[in-house]
Amino acid sequence: MQLKSLKIFCDIVRRRSFSRAAGDNGISQSSASQVVHQLEQHLGVQLLDRSKRPFVLTPAGERYHAGCRQVVRQLAKLEGDVRAFSDDHDGRLTVASIYSAGLAHMSAFMRRFSEKYPSAQVRLEYLHPDRVYEAVEEGDVDLGLVSFPEESRALRTMPWRNESMAIICHPEHRLAGNATVPWQALAGESFVAFESDLRIRAEIDRALMVQKVDVCVALEFDNIETMKRAIEINEGVSILPEPTVAAEVAAGRLALVHFEAAALERPLGIIHRRDRELTTIGLQFVKMLQADIEFQLTPLESSPLASSPPASSRLAPAPTSTAESSVRVF
Repeated sequence: MQLKSLKIFCDIVRRRSFSRAAGDNGISQSSASQVVHQLEQHLGVQLLDRSKRPFVLTPAGERYHAGCRQVVRQLAKLEGDVRAFSDDHDGRLTVASIYSAGLAHMSAFMRRFSEKYPSAQVRLEYLHPDRVYEAVEEGDVDLGLVSFPEESRALRTMPWRNESMAIICHPEHRLAGNATVPWQALAGESFVAFESDLRIRAEIDRALMVQKVDVCVALEFDNIETMKRAIEINEGVSILPEPTVAAEVAAGRLALVHFEAAALERPLGIIHRRDRELTTIGLQFVKMLQADIEFQLTPLESSPLASSPPASSRLAPAPTSTAESSVRVF
């Protein structure tokens, strides 16, 4: 079978979607489905169980996928190695990011990067945090953008930036309008929380415990966008990274209140495989991302609607600060 078909099959499994994989490869959904059908006919076995939603791999499919992934990964590495001989910035790069890395910022950054390196082919996709790590480790993407980056035997991390976190509430909430409040102001509040299996939830819970503050978890979500919508209809308050709510605060849909002391920060980092050298275009992407001024200044810092002192989103590593003014969350 053609190597292109193997890649499409791997993308279908990785993305858990025929339509998304089709979009990644510039083909129609029916064409992606036909690729799997042809592979199954060629092998004489069923690879995907489509009776389940979402589909699952059959035992034969699992074995075939594992082998195909190695083939596709080796081909991608070979192509990257060959392109590294080029003196210009031509090349392909695939980046996976958590949703809350800043969709607006990333869209603007991608446009600037494309303008600077017009011959580069860079694809950015958004995934659940666990899937970002998995995609990088399995070699499906070149770089991952994550919060609370963790190194492992397979992965290396690079600093990106730190984001200040604050209390986010409805504009008519009793805390709204305050520049700062003590942690104890959250005691007994209905709280819109991250799901318990996410690292950011563990860090927020730890901070609340250290401050001896009990909140009433009313809702749990796995992404910031849904959490913001819940807060907008006054279902509770939360603690979120400031840049992720900049647009809503500027529009008056949400209110932001800083902590008087022991503020939290969310570190963002870049991950990649230890055994895979970054290509020239990958190195340029990282360098430009780390130096991008758009990520250093959030809209809140220049917005006339900001009701509290600005807290910049700094490039990592952050300047050393006392525990009284800033506690970096890991």
